[in-house]
Amino acid sequence: MKKTLALLLALAMVLSCVSFASAEGTTISVCLSSEPDTLDPALNSAVDGATMIAHLFAGLSTWAQTEDGSLVIVANGAEELTEPVANEDGTVTYTYKLVAGQKWSDGKDLTAKDYEFAWKRAASTALGADYGYMFEVVKGYPDELAVTALDDLTLEVTLNNPVAYWNELLAFPTYLPVREDVVASEAWATDPATYICNGPYTISAWEHNSVITLTKNPNYFKADEILMDEIKCFLSDDANNMLANFENGDWQLIDDVPTSEIANLKVEYPTEFVVAGQIGTYYVCWNINEEILPEGCELTGEAAEAARAEIRNAIGLLFDRNYIVEEIGQAGQVPASSFVAMGMSDTTGEFYKNAGPADKEYYGYFDTSADAYLDNWDAAIATLRKYYNYDEATCMFTNFPSLTYLYNTSEGHKAIGEYLQNAVAGVGITMNLVNQEWNTFLNTRKDGDYSIARNGWLADYNDPICFLDMWVSESGNNDVQYGRDGHKDLKMYNLDLTAYGLDVKVENGTWAETYDVLISAIKGCTDSANRYAMMHIAEDMLMSTGCIVPLYFYTDIYMLKDNIDGFFSNPLGYKYFMYCTVK
Repeated sequence: MKKTLALLLALAMVLSCVSFASAEGTTISVCLSSEPDTLDPALNSAVDGATMIAHLFAGLSTWAQTEDGSLVIVANGAEELTEPVANEDGTVTYTYKLVAGQKWSDGKDLTAKDYEFAWKRAASTALGADYGYMFEVVKGYPDELAVTALDDLTLEVTLNNPVAYWNELLAFPTYLPVREDVVASEAWATDPATYICNGPYTISAWEHNSVITLTKNPNYFKADEILMDEIKCFLSDDANNMLANFENGDWQLIDDVPTSEIANLKVEYPTEFVVAGQIGTYYVCWNINEEILPEGCELTGEAAEAARAEIRNAIGLLFDRNYIVEEIGQAGQVPASSFVAMGMSDTTGEFYKNAGPADKEYYGYFDTSADAYLDNWDAAIATLRKYYNYDEATCMFTNFPSLTYLYNTSEGHKAIGEYLQNAVAGVGITMNLVNQEWNTFLNTRKDGDYSIARNGWLADYNDPICFLDMWVSESGNNDVQYGRDGHKDLKMYNLDLTAYGLDVKVENGTWAETYDVLISAIKGCTDSANRYAMMHIAEDMLMSTGCIVPLYFYTDIYMLKDNIDGFFSNPLGYKYFMYCTVK
């Protein structure tokens, strides 16, 4: 845990915040995104939703800013973050005492039973939450979770084995409490009248697709520490609209800017245009069940999927990542050739630097240097010529099926989509762009109703497994559809973990028989060296499919007025406004 916190402290950046005084108290107006897909802590899987939920709910632990500006995980709803007790069977048990006097926003007492219910609900197969797998570390997952309220103020939970990032999980939205009678209504999280929470704020008004107003919760047990009285979360995905409202002073924080304005904004707003550290990867994902072989191709089954994987990897080499970050991103993003983001460590250094083949002179799975781009292009063409008709006169492929690229509304996402479209058009591939608003886009991608889609993943906690466990067959975040539909029964993957003391050796197995087993083995491993080695195997498997095409490692870009103290954000992308004060 000390190593984990050291990395987070190094990456975290303390910033300034803005608000203005009103007759009723202090108010800040911010724009994080458009209408959230959900504000149910168990069902949310988006960073904008997580930021709002962090203001509406309080868990056993939370992120906090120290006097020197560092970020740490500290006890919140629990009196302390206790050490586990080891059991004879290798499991470990935590016992937490809740801070007495905590209440829900409607005045009812919060009890340990609320945590027991919330965790069992979030993990259950019945709910089918995207992040249900976050409870896989708990004994009895998914439907016999070993969490028990011993009394109103005592919660006991047993894990399968020690977990280094456990305290960070306790601060994650999926681990926040909800009350059984409240969530009995499926629509509870869509209306201020039924949105009962236990955090610093309540939802006092919600004009859908316009603004969500958060008001200080007088029943919050630390209400005297909350300095910002009201947060107006305006809902928009129009970067030009965001910038206009920022420049005229109506909005004090915006989480996106027009790509075409970035160079000017750096000059005009040197203290208010912010580029912060962030642990995440911007990438393109393929639906693994999308047919991309040419009409008339005689390959079937495992041979056909092996060909598709080779083709997807070749397409990924056509993209000039340096152009994307320098001409479109313009905010210090780093070209990526691996999925696990910069900022994650293994036993010998940074995880991404040790990813991919060992006998290479670059980091990751292919060379992203500017000098290597032409070689990458030539290699891609050579691979594609194995499967498609190639016109030597025009240097174009003539029978590649048309593709569709799905992205959510954003000038930056659109610009990247247009670049990718032009890149593949240069070899004769047609890729049509389809834009959807945020919550529709999330569900379309989740359902696998796409060919290729824009995607991005920010760390949920500081361990590489949070980039890897999302791809197990039944994960709600498995947008690629690994181990589902046509891919489910393909027996083409190998896994040998005998070198790590495990009786696991599978040849020509399904995704569930290999990748799912590998992730479970990683989560049950307490030997650090073996655990990291197996995580590298997991990323090798992901990248071999060609379904995940990393473009760059994120930075967090936003604009923030500079006349308020107390704002902070964490490397996971969450922004905190509750401690803001006017200078």
